[in-house]
Amino acid sequence: MRLALAEASAALVSGDVPVGAVVVRNGEVIATGRNERELHEDPTAHAELIAIREAARVTGDRHLTDCTLVVTLEPCVMCAGAILAARVPTVVFGAWDEKAGAAGSVYDVLRDRRLNHRVEVIGGVSAEATSAMLVEFFEQRRSRVEER
Repeated sequence: MRLALAEASAALVSGDVPVGAVVVRNGEVIATGRNERELHEDPTAHAELIAIREAARVTGDRHLTDCTLVVTLEPCVMCAGAILAARVPTVVFGAWDEKAGAAGSVYDVLRDRRLNHRVEVIGGVSAEATSAMLVEFFEQRRSRVEER
């Protein structure tokens, strides 16, 4: 989670929501990602998708069946779909997303028995640190809007 937090912090440089992700295989980080939606004006440039794409490139396989995705924020529905498509078996995340989470808070896409793949979900890891970074980001954003 420490590496995912570092990626999240790096997202702040481009004004992106501080979310970071890493893909781990056999105890080794094989891919990283951070939110880059603002940086690239791309609504799909979520940290999870960037990390999954990189992991698939590194492994030469679109199925990441021996990998774990670690992310600072509970994945959204779009990212949950990508996690399922990549057959990632385990997702570890920090902060719960009570507005758009798809790993147990609002939706539970990753463990939906109607789908062809289910994921082991471990939520709330380093939740204080991951939540604090997000809360601070949005408080600063609101302050800038109010100053205008």
